[in-house]
Amino acid sequence: MLSLDNAFDREEMRRWFERVHTDAKDADLLCELKIDGLAVDLVYEDGRLVRAATRGDGQVGEDVTPNVRTIAAIPTTLRPDPADPDAGVPEVLEVRGEVFIGMDRFRELNERLVAQGKAPFANPRNSAAGSLRQKDPRVTATRPLAFIAHGIGAYRWGGHELRRLSQAYDVLEALGIPTTSHARVVTTFDDVMGYIDEVEQRRHDFEHEIDGVVV
Repeated sequence: MLSLDNAFDREEMRRWFERVHTDAKDADLLCELKIDGLAVDLVYEDGRLVRAATRGDGQVGEDVTPNVRTIAAIPTTLRPDPADPDAGVPEVLEVRGEVFIGMDRFRELNERLVAQGKAPFANPRNSAAGSLRQKDPRVTATRPLAFIAHGIGAYRWGGHELRRLSQAYDVLEALGIPTTSHARVVTTFDDVMGYIDEVEQRRHDFEHEIDGVVV
C-alpha cells in the first residue's frame, strides 16, 4: 500500500492533472475525502474475511484480524449482489480502506473514558489506532470503530473486470462493504478544483475528520 503524492496549491494540482492526461487523454477522475484514520487491508476468500492488516511500512503490516472482526461495519461474510445473485462473490477480493471513529462517537467515547476516571484520547485518529491495536479484541469491540473502503488490490472473480474506481465502489457496496457517500466523478481541471473548494468550505461538517482530498 503505497503512499499518496501531495499537491499543496493550484499550480501543483494543474501540473499533475496535465501529466495524467498526457498518459490517459480522456480519463475521468474520481474525487473523494481523505479520511484521517488508520489504513487497513482486508482479504476475502470465497466471500469470507480471512485476513486484516494495517498498512505498516507499505509492504508488511500488523495482523489485526481478530480485532477487525469486531467492527460491525466490516462484514465477515460477503453477500451476493441482490441485483445479480447468480454472480456469487469473488474468489479473492482485497479491499483497502480506513478505520476511523466518527466525530460524534469520538466525543461520546471521551466522555465515557473521563467518567471512568481514564484519560481521554487526543484526537479521533489516535483513538481509532489505539482501539484497533488492542491486545484484547474484546476491548476493541467496545470502541465505536467505523470503516470506509477507498480501493481494491488483488481480485479474482470469474469474468468480472473492474475498469473504474467508481464501478468498484458500486460493487463493494453491493457486496456489503461501505464506501464513501462523498465521491464524485469529474472530467475537467475546474471540476477538480471546484470539488476541492467545496470540501475546504465544509471541512468541519463531515461525519469524520479529513486531512485533504484524494483525486
